[in-house]
Amino acid sequence: MRQFVDDSGDTWVGFVARAEGGDYKGAFYLAMERAGDQGGDPVALTDVRWNSTRTAERTLATMSGVELRRRLRSALGRAGMPASAL
Repeated sequence: MRQFVDDSGDTWVGFVARAEGGDYKGAFYLAMERAGDQGGDPVALTDVRWNSTRTAERTLATMSGVELRRRLRSALGRAGMPASAL
């Protein structure tokens, strides 16, 4: 899990989620949600995938805040939602 601040100053949490299914290959992907908004629908970035939680957590820990904000903007843009709508 990794906290970061978006362009509006809101705090988000990036975390690793697991896709359903029996295939381990690419089963783990990046997801994000507003801090304190657990239980809501996270923003899924299913194009960012890993084969293990170890690799996923290591990569997430080394991603810069700039990279996390860019990924969040991209995911929200594809979903057609501004960050303020979540």
